[in-house]
Amino acid sequence: MKQSLVIVKVGGKIVEEPETLGKLLDDFNSIPGNKLLVHGGGRSATALAEKLGIESRMVNGRRITDSAMLDVVTMVYGGLVNKNIVAGMQARGMNAIGLSGTDCNVMLSDKRPVKDIDYGFVGDVRSVNAGFLASLIEQGIIPVLAPLTHDGRGQLLNTNADTIAGEAAKALASAFRVTLIYCFEKPGVLMDENDDNSVIPYLSYYDFPRLVQDGTISGGMIPKIQNAFEALQAGVSSVLITKAGNLDRLTGTTIAL
Repeated sequence: MKQSLVIVKVGGKIVEEPETLGKLLDDFNSIPGNKLLVHGGGRSATALAEKLGIESRMVNGRRITDSAMLDVVTMVYGGLVNKNIVAGMQARGMNAIGLSGTDCNVMLSDKRPVKDIDYGFVGDVRSVNAGFLASLIEQGIIPVLAPLTHDGRGQLLNTNADTIAGEAAKALASAFRVTLIYCFEKPGVLMDENDDNSVIPYLSYYDFPRLVQDGTISGGMIPKIQNAFEALQAGVSSVLITKAGNLDRLTGTTIAL
């Protein structure tokens, strides 16, 4: 029987504030068994870019990444945010290692082709070194993945953190019974974005198109849920979308095929 593995993806806003990061790490520490954390860091990247006089451009929640912005996100995601998280884990007795997709070829990507929009140095994941990640997890080491990948030819690529989490979950599903949890500022997928009590407890593959069409689900939530469905189709056992502060009780929106 496969061992269980919990993969938690947490948004940048949560990991960039000391108080919310501390609560997240306390709750993450209480999750039993094998685990892996994926993080963002977009607000910090935007703030640093502004200080450096670099314009931040977003399209449908996705960051346009030119060469200057790539330098910024590499510094922030792979450095400041990642190492703060790892230090906080070590302080709580969790043996963690901070990684980007470049380390031991954890994730190889292809530069996103230009269609309607040129996203610049943004990567779409091609392969995951699941064996390496599994070997760390089996040794009791917690991988902490920054949203950076590479193309295998020396080019770093900015890659959406939700995608990083989904691809890691899919790749590791052959070795573990994987639960994938997407954490952000809201308690789940909401019927009314202004009402935190309107959580949709169960969202199926068949409900999704209708809720997108009527505007209930929009913006960055659309690719998050699409990643969730792809993960389930690839063998991930369960996917939950919830608030970071609810990790200790795992309430929110369960995604199902």
